[in-house]
Amino acid sequence: MRRTVTLSALAAVLAATAAGSALAVGSTSESESPRASAADRARQQRGTLLDRVPERGVLRVCTTGDYRPFSHRDPKSGVYTGIDIKMAGDLAESLDAKPAFVPTTWAELVDDLAAGRCDVGMGGVSVTLARARKASFSEPYLTDGKTPIVRCEDQDRYRTLEDIDRPGVRVVVNPGGTNEEFARAHVKRATLTVHPDNTTIFDEIIAGRADVMMTDASETRYQSAIHPELCAVHPDEPFSFSEKAYALPRGDAQFKEYVDQWVHLATHDGTYKKYEDEWMKR
Repeated sequence: MRRTVTLSALAAVLAATAAGSALAVGSTSESESPRASAADRARQQRGTLLDRVPERGVLRVCTTGDYRPFSHRDPKSGVYTGIDIKMAGDLAESLDAKPAFVPTTWAELVDDLAAGRCDVGMGGVSVTLARARKASFSEPYLTDGKTPIVRCEDQDRYRTLEDIDRPGVRVVVNPGGTNEEFARAHVKRATLTVHPDNTTIFDEIIAGRADVMMTDASETRYQSAIHPELCAVHPDEPFSFSEKAYALPRGDAQFKEYVDQWVHLATHDGTYKKYEDEWMKR
């Protein structure tokens, strides 16, 4: 009789313990689910891109195609070229895949990435806190900052922000990215014009329709190299500090670790410098 009572009590304890465990698991699941976005949950269900990209054989790359020397799309042929286009091919090859370029804009790049329309954002993307709220970033591959580019005869006139932000000075900027953000933060008295096409914006300065553009030092170096009329103003001492990196989906730690390692190797074994030299010598 005592043995029967003891076994019955033990069974009751085990049943209560099991029920409590099930309740605890259910409570944890319910409390955690609101914290993860629908995109994050879907991504977790699909697994890591480190596996999915080799399986599909395609690396989808969001890029604007309007930012030489990093990413340029020929309007006639549709062919993409640039330092980061070469790097995209290198990353894809390392994953047994081929790159497929997905057109985007500066205003939509991280949203396209977060929505799953591509696997990585490339093409001279500057790291910002606003972008970091929607995307992860790889290890940086370039240190940069905003600096002026002007007609060479004017390079001594526009050396400081005070020189630039004066009545009568015409500042031109492309829309939707860090160039516009910087210009709107610092241009209060000069005339600021948004030019919609970043591939022709430097022609505005050459033609005398604008005086100054403030963009990344890396771009000013390249544009002054291909346009003898234009000069980069103190690109080694830009007005601001920024870094360029590759934008990655949030929540995929395995893919980010892989891309970080790939960037680290490419920036130390001469791969990135080789592609950079090819463009800067044009």
